[in-house]
Amino acid sequence: MRAAHVLSAARASGVCITVDGDDLILTAASEPPAAVLGLLSQHKAAIVRLLRRSGRDWSAEDWQAFFDERAGIAEFDGGLSRGEAEALALDHCVVEWLIRHPVQSSPDLCFGCCRGDEHAGIVVPFGTEPSGHVWLHSDCWPAWHRSRKAEAAAALSAMGIGSPRPMSKATQ
Repeated sequence: MRAAHVLSAARASGVCITVDGDDLILTAASEPPAAVLGLLSQHKAAIVRLLRRSGRDWSAEDWQAFFDERAGIAEFDGGLSRGEAEALALDHCVVEWLIRHPVQSSPDLCFGCCRGDEHAGIVVPFGTEPSGHVWLHSDCWPAWHRSRKAEAAAALSAMGIGSPRPMSKATQ
């Protein structure tokens, strides 16, 4: 299981995770399931790296401001419902996260399956020149891209972006 999947499982269990040095700080309304705690412990180093990388350029507050701005534009200028606007804003955040966290790999092997040209055709570059390329078989790209989007969503979710917000007493 990848760190992004563990973060998603933790978030689904109501656990918010932040990093303090090399430690994971868990916040939850109730005791998290033992299975989730076990996964967090097992994948701690990878989760710390993921969360550090996800916040290295923007703080959680910066991401929240970007999300809120995009949602506001979509709702008030675009005429979308709040739910639709927030879904679109999350899509914008995922794309921005992917741009800010590019992946590069060697052209010798497919980054998705770790095999060369002999496996499933030629290994081709995906990405842009300024950020570099990740090299994949065209058949490996869809699964790799889904995985990257899940990684972005998990990193954003860990910062509270795209997660349902508790209603304030004024809006209840």
